[in-house]
Amino acid sequence: MVKSIQSLFMTPNFRVYADDDLIGVQLGGALKNVMALAAGVVDGLELGHNARAALITRGLAAMVRLGVAMGADPRTFYGLSGVGDLILTCTGPLSRNHSVGVRLGKGERLEGILASMQAVAEGVRTAKASLGLALRCGVDMPIVQEVNAVLFADKPCRQAVGDLMEREAKGEKSSS
Repeated sequence: MVKSIQSLFMTPNFRVYADDDLIGVQLGGALKNVMALAAGVVDGLELGHNARAALITRGLAAMVRLGVAMGADPRTFYGLSGVGDLILTCTGPLSRNHSVGVRLGKGERLEGILASMQAVAEGVRTAKASLGLALRCGVDMPIVQEVNAVLFADKPCRQAVGDLMEREAKGEKSSS
């Protein structure tokens, strides 16, 4: 079934990849929006490309942890619906979620940002849901926690970044 649907959309200019990992594809598509909010904050605070790259990388690690806890194939997150979408959404100038994060990082309040937008920044609502999933699954997702604190508890962006930076040191391949 997946292969037949894939062939319907394939053209010389549009390539489609099939994947039967629905949990992984859905989580990748949702969580990248939350990470884009955080990447936008990094850009709004003008912390630089290295800081944004680190955030995206650690965000991906957290996405994989949650996905595995929920039964997803970790390889899904290294494909187009994971890292591909994540990079674009966290860096693309047309990303609504990244734009909201930039404005937050520059000091604007969420209510004003959302009121000025005609489109929806899905990451705002997804941030709450993803934190709930992480808590229910016992998965540490510090970036998601800090995004929620900025969005819903009026935590200053610089403080949220500082709290992420001052977490206990861990190895690159540690579980959180």
